[in-house]
Amino acid sequence: MENLNSLTLAKGRDLLQSKDITSVELTEACLRAAEGGGALNAVVHHTPELALDQAAAADSRLAQGDAPAMCGLPIGIKDLFCTKGVPSQAASRILDGFRPEYESTVSQNLFDAGAVMIGKLNMDEFAMGSSNETSIYGNAVNPWKLDDKQLTPGGSSGGSAAAVAADLCLAATGTDTGGSIRQPAAFAGIVGIKPTYGRCSRWGIVAFASSLDQAGPMTKSVRDAAIMLEAMCSHDPKDSTSAELEVPNFEALLTGDIRGKKIGIPKEYRLDGMPDEIEKLWTDGAAMLREAGAEMIDVTLPHTKYALPAYYVIAPAEASSNLARYDGVRFGRRAQLDAGDGITEMYEKSRAEGFGAEVQRRIMIGTYVLSAGFYDAYYNRARRVRALIKKDFEDVFASGVDAILTPTTPSAAFGLGDMAEVDPVQMYLNDVFTVTVNLAGLPGISVPAGLDGQGLPLGLQLIGKPWQEGDLLNTAYALENAAGFSAKPNNWWSSL
Repeated sequence: MENLNSLTLAKGRDLLQSKDITSVELTEACLRAAEGGGALNAVVHHTPELALDQAAAADSRLAQGDAPAMCGLPIGIKDLFCTKGVPSQAASRILDGFRPEYESTVSQNLFDAGAVMIGKLNMDEFAMGSSNETSIYGNAVNPWKLDDKQLTPGGSSGGSAAAVAADLCLAATGTDTGGSIRQPAAFAGIVGIKPTYGRCSRWGIVAFASSLDQAGPMTKSVRDAAIMLEAMCSHDPKDSTSAELEVPNFEALLTGDIRGKKIGIPKEYRLDGMPDEIEKLWTDGAAMLREAGAEMIDVTLPHTKYALPAYYVIAPAEASSNLARYDGVRFGRRAQLDAGDGITEMYEKSRAEGFGAEVQRRIMIGTYVLSAGFYDAYYNRARRVRALIKKDFEDVFASGVDAILTPTTPSAAFGLGDMAEVDPVQMYLNDVFTVTVNLAGLPGISVPAGLDGQGLPLGLQLIGKPWQEGDLLNTAYALENAAGFSAKPNNWWSSL
């Protein structure tokens, strides 16, 4: 059987359980693809020996009939997840050489479910970015291309998006602090879901902004997202924000029946200057859901316009606190010191060498907004705005709305280097449709729904009620079926 690496998780699972293929065969196909896809720079730490050992163990479990949902399925792990004995650098120089002695809860859950890790995937440094251009490994490349122009796979989970879209693995983990699963999923033509804050443990995931970070799957289909999300979720006593809730069988909830569901269309997401293609995609998506039996309802989220500035106060503030631990003393990179240098110089030099420009920028912004005299003016005000944004969503859902439909991104993937370093605000605007979901702690999913005029994928976002990922996935499943998106980035390797 050829091109095993192009299988979905669901199809791979079925073939493994019917004994038509083995996990070793499937894993070898993905390892070959990952090795051959080096020009995409999506896989930054290959783990072939570990993968084949895990695949052999999975085959034994399959032979014995002890086969959990993810058993034998090869995936990639974002470099933000600590993986025992494997480099886990968060794409940063300051964590050069760090090999954890422990496993993140999410990756451990996946391995307990039988998943196979082909390697660690590229990302923006410390998950700070929307284009994968802040990585110490160099940027990942979107397998979709425009003539000979290389495009961003999005960020921060850009390596995960590129690897899944290019069939280097069957699925991948991502993390989402302000859209870092959903935006790259939209740019790469795949599915990405950020679950409710607290649904997946954050333990063992390198922290960016602790009140916003959340792990989730990046997959080739909504069904795959349901399968993988169930395996990733658990209550974790090691994470004080982890929810002590039963994890549903998300796949069993995929009926595709959304008759009678009420879908909100928020007027505040109709931005001035929004491209006609994005507007049309949104309109078409609403029509698809209406034809499937849902009712479209105009809703208002009045504080949406304050979400982006509030996010870019809260997230850097939390980052400045979280990243204070990287001091060159206990672990990670320590700068070479000159004679007479003391501990202050060691801190300064280690951090200056270890952190990239974007991370330094956000640390400085965060330190500023937390400083005496500015704490109330910036950080506390942003927290109050966050509460208002959360209340907006609560009011909409209390009115009977089941989910909210929006575009995922304001454009298709842009060219690498197009967003000038001198204007980081332009990059930040990529998060305009996604940050509200993180601020409110809600689940959100991006589903590929069409192509723009240049043949690049575009995504639609569905936002759900807290802890109702099953309903959200089912609505996304209906949208996916109606959209019928099947385009692939063919021959992506020809001009890299």
